[in-house]
Amino acid sequence: MTDPEIVCIGEPLFELNEPKGENIYRPGHGGDTSNAAVAAARQGASVGYVTAIGADRFGESFMNLWAEEGVDTSAVIRSQSAHTGLYFITHGPDGHVFSYLRAGSAASRMTPQDIPAKLIESAKVVHASAISQAISSSAADAVFTAMRIARAAGVAVSYDTNLRLRLWPLDRARAVIHAAVSLADILRPSLDDAIQLTGLADPDRIADFYLALGPKIVVLTLGAQGALVATADRRETIEAWPARLVDATGAGDMFDGAFLAEYLRARDPFAAARYANVAAAISTEGFGAVAPMPRRAEVEAVIAKGRSG
Repeated sequence: MTDPEIVCIGEPLFELNEPKGENIYRPGHGGDTSNAAVAAARQGASVGYVTAIGADRFGESFMNLWAEEGVDTSAVIRSQSAHTGLYFITHGPDGHVFSYLRAGSAASRMTPQDIPAKLIESAKVVHASAISQAISSSAADAVFTAMRIARAAGVAVSYDTNLRLRLWPLDRARAVIHAAVSLADILRPSLDDAIQLTGLADPDRIADFYLALGPKIVVLTLGAQGALVATADRRETIEAWPARLVDATGAGDMFDGAFLAEYLRARDPFAAARYANVAAAISTEGFGAVAPMPRRAEVEAVIAKGRSG
């Protein structure tokens, strides 16, 4: 097997999703960077994942998922002493609600020594998120180590701010996230995250703030307003693609994976964001994070239909 061009780092979470009007939990797979890895693989990119999982049925389910999706698992650690993280999704009048069982998970025990330097050095882009760092101090250090290895090797670094204040207080989150942003080449904050992290509300000012920290590309997702893509010499707001919303779980992760896959193919961040917008919209038309993620053929067919219609 050739070395993967995209290497994602973080924590997978086994998903139990209770659809509206039902009293059962449907099993699935989640965890933002695992979702992004699957999303990228479904767009035709070669992808590897760096994580630790328990030697339990949930971890085995992930190994089966990644094998089916063609995700390289050579750097996945199978722990005999820690469990795979879990999360539950319920749906109410205000949208979906997450409940987690992740304290002490195998991924949260990762350290800088667990980072596979050669796998990262041979990649084209390394992707991590704030959640990858929020789960523990040692995991945060592991991600910083991976980012510095990538930069030293000339490998692009992608980072999603994915702010989860259940995991850490805002002041600590802001300090760690902005330190990571300074090491990133591609940054994907959401508007909600950026407002809390920067204290700014105007998308252009947010883009300016983050470009000044070092990233070459900032893709600020704006929910129903689409996404603002900004570089040092150009910016463009890309309209949201219409969708029949069922469940937005994992939509941002779908965007990340689709963006990276398309960016490596086309080397155009604006075209990559337009493609990722469509892919993310499609992924909201079914329940769960992974199950409704489209493959490239479906995304291209929807784009072609939209253009012709």
